[in-house]
Amino acid sequence: MPTTLLFNKPFNVLCQFRDAQARACLADYIDVDDVYAAGRLDRDSEGLLVLTDDGALNHKITDPANKMSKTYWVQVEGVPCAADLAPLIEGIALKDGVCLPAQVALGEPVWPAGGLWPRVPPIRVRQSIPTSWLSLSLHEGRNRQVRRMCAAVGFPVLRLIRYRVGSWTLDGLASGEWRRL
Repeated sequence: MPTTLLFNKPFNVLCQFRDAQARACLADYIDVDDVYAAGRLDRDSEGLLVLTDDGALNHKITDPANKMSKTYWVQVEGVPCAADLAPLIEGIALKDGVCLPAQVALGEPVWPAGGLWPRVPPIRVRQSIPTSWLSLSLHEGRNRQVRRMCAAVGFPVLRLIRYRVGSWTLDGLASGEWRRL
């Protein structure tokens, strides 16, 4: 029977089991053999990571042709209005091509029970620039796509949390915790 895990990856953790530079990685949190990350989540991003030993499931999650939906909670510098977010909804052009249209909502996401965990280290805060939260759902997964999309509309990302992959969510997982499906 295939093994599949859901992991709430903390900030500053690599999505691999070994690192020649001794940086924090999956092996520091997960002691299950022969599972691999289905997709990537950058070291400076947090949230849901699916790990599996099931090649078909890994392919379903990672193959762009499958367009599996993923939802991100994004804290940005500034307070965008609907017009600012329209290019994301319509499909913004980046250097590597036009992105598929995204679903975007402005406002704090509904946090899982227990609220949002603190990020270590905390984000930078500038007294004169407010921050706000977006919920952004995508059907593709280009390299650093969410960060590049937000920067392209003038709202740099301060914190990025992947909340959902397909029908799986972070609900019930504290930062650094995992569970077997």
